[in-house]
Amino acid sequence: MPQLGESVVEGAIAKWLKSEGDSVKEFEPIMEVTTDKVDTEVTATAAGVLLKILIPAGTTVTAGTLLGWIGQPTDSIPADSAVLPTHAPISADSAALSTHAPTIEPPNHPTTQPPKDLGFISPVVAKLASEHSIDLIMVKGTGAGGRITKKDVLAFIERRKAAPEEALAPWERPGDGDLFRPTELQMGPPPVVPPVVDGGDRGGADSVMPLSNMRRSIAEHMVRSKHTSAHVTTVFEVDMSKVMAHREANKAQFARDGVNLTFTAYFVSATAVALKAHPLVNSTFAGDSIVLKREVNVGVAVSLGEEGLIVPVVKNADEKSLLGLARAVNDLASRARAKQLKPDEVQGGTFTITNHGVSGSLFATPIINQPQCGILGVGAIQKRVVVVNDAIAIRPMCYITLTFDHRILDGALADYFVAKVKEVLEGWG
Repeated sequence: MPQLGESVVEGAIAKWLKSEGDSVKEFEPIMEVTTDKVDTEVTATAAGVLLKILIPAGTTVTAGTLLGWIGQPTDSIPADSAVLPTHAPISADSAALSTHAPTIEPPNHPTTQPPKDLGFISPVVAKLASEHSIDLIMVKGTGAGGRITKKDVLAFIERRKAAPEEALAPWERPGDGDLFRPTELQMGPPPVVPPVVDGGDRGGADSVMPLSNMRRSIAEHMVRSKHTSAHVTTVFEVDMSKVMAHREANKAQFARDGVNLTFTAYFVSATAVALKAHPLVNSTFAGDSIVLKREVNVGVAVSLGEEGLIVPVVKNADEKSLLGLARAVNDLASRARAKQLKPDEVQGGTFTITNHGVSGSLFATPIINQPQCGILGVGAIQKRVVVVNDAIAIRPMCYITLTFDHRILDGALADYFVAKVKEVLEGWG
């Protein structure tokens, strides 16, 4: 099961497009997979015959789970076909392959016998646990079948920072051994709580709305971002007169080419220019170094209404014309709302733009889309009274904000970047 998005840890097999015994070509679609963010086809990684389907349609599994075998008709499948053969290479940096956790023998306790088999543990989970000295017996899994996922380990790390006692195994904690319930570690996600209805004197009680998978992912990603980066926001005001004039003069021609010329395309274009001028903004923080990204891949946040939002990525935005950017933004946004994005279209972003102005917001302080350096917020365009060459004038004005990682950027460089965006927009044409 591939990793279908940077914050997606599970996927469901909607349909197998091939049956056991069918011939397959390399890169030919063999199954349809759905997640909380995308519905997509998964292609064959090699040519041959689909020898064995291990996971049936309708099943949700963790990223990295082995789904089936492709080979030659004479090839044999290992007896334990749910486990990768011992000669298969496994990368600790990737959840693309799966393994089983070793048996863990905790200290004997007179009244407590914790479970010894953790079941499926992906390499990325095992690496995180090793780096942070985490006993995985202590981590409650929320994945399919109670499996421990990367987000479970990260959440445990945050809880342990807040409450150091979490670092102790239950049999090591003073006085609470009898409260430990081994079966609770394998119960999986909590049950869905239905809305509460109370017909009492209060005229109806509060209702409880369970989190969707997407909302849960967004919540965890946002909290993790605030714990990771030193967030700082700077605000600029932009005169959009020339952009609006250019759009008015060209939107009919764009429409004849089948493209809706939105303001977002202008902001993506100006941002790409600014990122090339200030490459440090197009980077990530890597502990003892900063990685400057060669490609300029601009993510554009797309609202999905009450479901949440998703950030499809315009790849190589600096190489596209305004027409190309407008076409890409139109296409990604429409397919995002139809849940038809491909996995690579929500990955690889190096910077993000969120146009919160579409809902009337003047300016905001958005949260950085990890592991990026910053995010540009675009407010509503409004006509305001301003002073131009010592005269009062009415201009279409817009606030733009840059929330940036202060570990990478200082205020001056962040301001230079936003000033470049402003310069491009105000000098358009």
